Amino acid sequence: MMRLAFALFTLVSSAMAGTGVILVLAMGKVSLPAILGSAAIGFLLAIPATWLIAKRIYTATSG
Repeated sequence: MMRLAFALFTLVSSAMAGTGVILVLAMGKVSLPAILGSAAIGFLLAIPATWLIAKRIYTATSG
């Protein structure tokens, strides 16, 4: 399951960090700390999200 989680993390983290950056830019916050902060928050939130996704995929395919 760890290999699946690592593969998924590359996709999920880039999607969530990108979404955070787009959100910040859409709100008009064009400063570097706001952009980097939102990308970091998206990256950190991707860790539990990836674990849940990988767990669901793994149990669905192994059962």
